[in-house]
Amino acid sequence: MTNMENLIADSQALLVQLIETPSFSREELHTAEAIENFLHSHGIHTKRVGYNVIAYNQYFDAAKPTILLNSHHDTVKPNPAYTKDPFSAIVEDGKLYGLGSNDAGGCLVSLIAAFRYYYFREDLQYNLCLIASAEEEVSGSGGIEEAYKHVVPCDFAIVGEPTLLELAVAEKGLMVLDCVAQGQSGHAAREEGVNAIYKAMEDINWFSSFQFPKVSSFLGPVKMSVTLIEAGSQHNVVPAVCNFVVDVRTTDVYSNAEVLALIQDHVHARVTARSTRLNSSTIPLTHPVVQAGLAMGKGTYGSPTMSDQALLPIPSLKVGPGDSARSHTADEYIYLEEIQAGVRFYIEILGKVIV
Repeated sequence: MTNMENLIADSQALLVQLIETPSFSREELHTAEAIENFLHSHGIHTKRVGYNVIAYNQYFDAAKPTILLNSHHDTVKPNPAYTKDPFSAIVEDGKLYGLGSNDAGGCLVSLIAAFRYYYFREDLQYNLCLIASAEEEVSGSGGIEEAYKHVVPCDFAIVGEPTLLELAVAEKGLMVLDCVAQGQSGHAAREEGVNAIYKAMEDINWFSSFQFPKVSSFLGPVKMSVTLIEAGSQHNVVPAVCNFVVDVRTTDVYSNAEVLALIQDHVHARVTARSTRLNSSTIPLTHPVVQAGLAMGKGTYGSPTMSDQALLPIPSLKVGPGDSARSHTADEYIYLEEIQAGVRFYIEILGKVIV
């Protein structure tokens, strides 16, 4: 068993190293190497799938269930409003500043600490599989989706994302829709042509007002937002085509395919989804890992933001240190005490879960 103070100190040191190693999505080679080297230095064997780092507990037993521990080591590009160096790990007033500190470096290093805590245990009632994943910020095909193909089947996952250590038992999914309203060109001075913008407006009004019949108890209604529109070539030509984009946040009461079919039945524009793979997720309150968290006094909620949960084919609970409201902001930070709490939380919930 590893000393708690050492685990916490090691976690903070690893996070400093990750902050100071740029790791934009699809460019995570050096943070993958840093994570591998860290695990190797503590006697832990790893394997790599692309930039995803995978490890199992020392006494893996195929007869036992397996819990997946997952968080990501890629980051978005720095917010233009940064006043500090995003790649300098700066400690001020109990806060550790730096790109990826909150999303999701604090979660990742805390999960790694919990994995180390149990790594050499021979009496575990379950196996542990650790995946430090890539491409989470872009939902890339080379991230958790690919990595999971190369591990043993897992029974459920704990996904590390900043939730203030509350239990996100449901998470919204995402579809981006490309819509094309078709009209007929004509001269704007004469009564001719069919204005594609007007046709698009009819559909846009529908997107803004339609209420899906089923509402999720944790996530509320499906949310649709028209976010881009493009039409026309010059002031005196009636546009024949109007293109617009719709951001759709789906919930656990509909699959993405069901939502897409309903939309296509109601609008006149041609609607194409860029992808339907980022579905909403949910885990029952009766699930053992949720029950373990509830026994620790934690609350539950539905998360509007998306994570690697969307690409995992198993039940998953999203929980971790830090605050989602700080993600992708300028001068991103995590409190050092949040990392300490995260390490202790993950160790305790894994100790309480009964599988």
